[in-house]
Amino acid sequence: MLKIMHVVGARPNFPKVAPIMAALAKQPDRFDQLLVHTGQHYDYNMSQIFFEHLEMPAPDAYLNVGSGSHAAQTAAIMTSFEPIVLKHRPDCVVVVGDVNSTVACALVCAKIGVRVAHVEAGLRSRDRTMPEEINRLLTDQISDLLFTPSKDGNENLIREGVDLAKIHFVGNVMIDTLVKLLPKALQRNKLKEFNVEAKEYILVTLHRPSNVDDPTVLRGILQAMVEISEDVPVIFPVHPRTRSRIHDLNESLPKQTLQLVEPLGYLDFLALMNGAKLVVTDSGGIQEETTYLGVPCLTARPNTERPVTLSEGTNRLTGSNCHGLVGAARESLRRPSGSSRKPDLWDGHAAERIVEVLHKM
Repeated sequence: MLKIMHVVGARPNFPKVAPIMAALAKQPDRFDQLLVHTGQHYDYNMSQIFFEHLEMPAPDAYLNVGSGSHAAQTAAIMTSFEPIVLKHRPDCVVVVGDVNSTVACALVCAKIGVRVAHVEAGLRSRDRTMPEEINRLLTDQISDLLFTPSKDGNENLIREGVDLAKIHFVGNVMIDTLVKLLPKALQRNKLKEFNVEAKEYILVTLHRPSNVDDPTVLRGILQAMVEISEDVPVIFPVHPRTRSRIHDLNESLPKQTLQLVEPLGYLDFLALMNGAKLVVTDSGGIQEETTYLGVPCLTARPNTERPVTLSEGTNRLTGSNCHGLVGAARESLRRPSGSSRKPDLWDGHAAERIVEVLHKM
């Protein structure tokens, strides 16, 4: 029997780990599972509510590392995680995505000889000013199994000299969760709560330091949202970090047309995203989910590590400039939704393919 340890730490990790755990649970005679939550995200709507909505088991270990600088947080995760690995001696540790928990736990395992499987491997923005890009590069170099969500991931890894035998194109595991829970999300009637009709509002999310930590950039983005809300109502679930920065600006915002609301759980956010006429974001995962749903998406960044959402999906890069955001949004609202296709293996069965590889291990 293989002992598999999963690591989650931040909100984007949960919908990636949940389907893998569910698929492994179907073979209890072959796999023993443990779940470690580093506590990188500790706000209820950023973390705990995801366990409930995604039907995940309670963590076997909670590290409670909390916030801090990248160096402090990464070090705290490594220091707290090492005793857990030494105690349980898993055959493989599964890390997902590109957050600090991902690279920290991968480093611990690499140094003590425990195999690492990286889910969502090979993605590259080619922008090393992004902390996530450093996390992706390092994690992929020290992992034993690399599960890629799109074919460009394979190409990136091969170009970087990764052994081809380690690379497995399995598709997008986050889409597994979306496919499973979309019917349940649509039953929650979330649109009525916000007094909006389907395809008659814009959904916004922002959290990246490059967008929210610079007061000039954040002020420009907020001004863009105000101008856009003159045409179509805007719903903006605000990340705690972003809310703090907005508060510091002391800007007056029109509450009727620009609704700043608390972070939403997975099901409620999925329902709002599915019903939106347009999504404006700086999140990587939302670029993928809107592509699957066929919802137009504007990414307030100069680059993306998910180019398949540009070439095959509904995503467009706009940067964070106020004028550019307003122009792109109004253009998108005027024109009918373009055609898009679901990328290869974004079919709701990525977790099953991951389990097949783990079983062969």
